Amino acid sequence: MDFFPVFLDLRDRRCVVVGAGAVATRKCALLRRARARIIVIGPDPHPGLRQCAAEGQIELLPRPYASGDLDGARLIIAATDDAGVNRTVAAEAKARGIPVNVVDDVAAGDVAVPSIVDRSPVIIAVGTGGASPVLARQIRARLETLIPAAYGRLATLAGKFREHVAAKIIDPARRRHFWERVLSGPIAERVFAGHDAEAEAELNLAIDRTAGEGPETGEVYLVGGGPGDPDLLTFKAFRLMQQADVVLYDRLVAPAVLDMVRRDAERIYVGKARSDHAMRQEQINATLVRLAREGKRVLRLKGGDPFIFGRGGEEIDTLAREGIPFQVVPGITAASGCAAYAGIPLTHRDYAQSCSFVTGHRKDGSIELNWPMLAQPDQTVVFYMGLVGIAEIARQLIAHGAPADLPAALVEQGTTPAQRVHVATLGTLERVIEQTRPQPPTLLIVGRVVELRDKLDWYRAPATAGAAFLSRDAAASTAE
Repeated sequence: MDFFPVFLDLRDRRCVVVGAGAVATRKCALLRRARARIIVIGPDPHPGLRQCAAEGQIELLPRPYASGDLDGARLIIAATDDAGVNRTVAAEAKARGIPVNVVDDVAAGDVAVPSIVDRSPVIIAVGTGGASPVLARQIRARLETLIPAAYGRLATLAGKFREHVAAKIIDPARRRHFWERVLSGPIAERVFAGHDAEAEAELNLAIDRTAGEGPETGEVYLVGGGPGDPDLLTFKAFRLMQQADVVLYDRLVAPAVLDMVRRDAERIYVGKARSDHAMRQEQINATLVRLAREGKRVLRLKGGDPFIFGRGGEEIDTLAREGIPFQVVPGITAASGCAAYAGIPLTHRDYAQSCSFVTGHRKDGSIELNWPMLAQPDQTVVFYMGLVGIAEIARQLIAHGAPADLPAALVEQGTTPAQRVHVATLGTLERVIEQTRPQPPTLLIVGRVVELRDKLDWYRAPATAGAAFLSRDAAASTAE
């Protein structure tokens, strides 16, 4: 990120606004809400500033800016209509080590003032680093409609009881779980309804009840993270990702999806690549059990869907045997997500009446599949984890009766901005892959539905086509 978000305590601190027009008036209004001591410098002040000065809310100096005006300031805002003056103010502020915001020229200063949703003491700041203030205001407007005004009173109630709760509920994880229940349950609803006294009484009862309870029982959430685009997560997946204490995640979980996990959750990488396992499956199973028995809410985050080539069944079998509560949240499997983003329907009345998902992962140096069935016409076959064995896959399909000019598409890093789609035929697939050198994760789609990509490619990610290796008929229908 270009700017680090931080909140400044400006109460009774000297803040200088250089400029006295309408923009400066709006900036002063924000600073007044922060209870800053405001000095405004500029000729011909706006009537609103004159009124504020008359009421003692600001100190107004109706003259041009002069060197030395920034003495003792905690924050500077340059808001004149003269770019040269604004740059001079910014240069002096930076020389003195004072944070400075230059209105409509963020690059000239070192502070960006965000759009604000004020539910004091809850403050939400939305910034774009100066790229699009209008967009920031639109986002703020959406947030205004989503966050009840009573959230401020709810935060005040929590602050009032914070030390008492810390003294009564010693374990940090248990205390966090308590606050999460309070702030999203009936007590919060009492506050939203305006019944603050009832909410306070119920909170006292909840504290005593929780402090007297035995150890908490943990739980495991087996969640499918989808093929890569975080927008494809389910609502339930996102909710559980936000309340987990610890996450065990696979190699195929996209970084953008992992970013959706609660920031302070412990992260444990358990990814497995060919001949390179960060943690063996038996160790993963044991770790899930151990963490849950410690009372933690454990997120087991997998790429795609946990029950499609994800070994999720093995993990929950262990949990069930050990008496550990668990939930399973399906995800969009790679076949569905990558095919959709590549513009390739997996089934189509005119091209494929069935679809098979198979793993192309090697075992003991070979790929053990029902090749005669997979080579049948009028179907789509999707190979997971097949990049290393792609040449053997093509040879076996051809050897068992599939035509060499049958279209195939390898989707690389599907549904992400780095997606590439490599189109070929079974006969040319190996050479196309040698030429383009795709990087995992990849997904191989074989079948006549690939011919539809040129017409249905809505995502328009960078694509490559093995046109030089295609037969004339196949090239006409599958080349990019």
